[in-house]
Amino acid sequence: MSLRAGNLQYEWIDNWAKVVDTDNAGQIDGRTHGVQETSKGEIVVFVEANPSVLFFNTDGELLRSWGHYPNAHGLTLVVEDGVDYLWLVDCDLWAIKTTLDGKVVQQIGKPAHPIYEAGGNFAPTWIAVNEERFGGNGDIWYADGYGSGLVHRFDKSGKYLATIDGSTGAGHFDCPHGIAFDYRDGGSKLFVADRGNCRIQIFDAEGKFVESFGENYLVAPDCFSFHGGMVLVPELFGRVTLLDNQNQLIGSLGVNDAAKELPNWPNLLPSELEVGKFSSPHGGTFDHLGNIFIVEWIIGGRITKLAKTSPT
Repeated sequence: MSLRAGNLQYEWIDNWAKVVDTDNAGQIDGRTHGVQETSKGEIVVFVEANPSVLFFNTDGELLRSWGHYPNAHGLTLVVEDGVDYLWLVDCDLWAIKTTLDGKVVQQIGKPAHPIYEAGGNFAPTWIAVNEERFGGNGDIWYADGYGSGLVHRFDKSGKYLATIDGSTGAGHFDCPHGIAFDYRDGGSKLFVADRGNCRIQIFDAEGKFVESFGENYLVAPDCFSFHGGMVLVPELFGRVTLLDNQNQLIGSLGVNDAAKELPNWPNLLPSELEVGKFSSPHGGTFDHLGNIFIVEWIIGGRITKLAKTSPT
């Protein structure tokens, strides 16, 4: 099945890979929440299952797996001195940085912010790093998307520096879910998926507001991936949106506005899904060839590949 957004065309490859269910009870809910491509071209998926970190080859075959993170959520891949690392965010109060074989090299928990000292909830969702390989300073930004709606800044050693809440920009964040740095113009800009407000807010590397957009066409932006000047924006309410190099809308893929009206959504069963239509995209990434991989918040998980069939 072919999908189009503007002049772009992709082939929907259903169930490109499947979540490992080693012992039935180990799968838990199997909801697939994050996906990235490694420097070697492997696709890594972060899933609420046991094991939680899954590595696939380009044919969707499982290569290896490790870890058990019951509240697996955000996944970010960074490269330092030519070595790949993963930032894994578990909504149960922490984020860890690991090697590709699962060795923990850094951990960040709840910062000492007044809102938490006063009893505010902390439920983190995503990490973004201002990577030095792109001219950044290595700062780590940490989204408390499901807690108090804040984005915290740490230096590369993990020392807490500051917090932004959107109030100096387009307005207070409402579920700042996914965050990522954009280096397309040669600088470092922090993209914040202000999901509850149906918009994207952009800040510079110091946390100063730059711009906001998307209120007139975004429905529930989750996170970001960048490739060839484009921005990939998985949206929880049944669509995947593409933006051009000026952050203008190209179009959306797999649109399924009715999905969120189904009973028990987003925790649907595989039998309730439609080929060619998304239900609840939660994570997404371009690979180095411009293909798209989408993972969804669905019981048992769903990993879909959108194979590029037109120039980008």
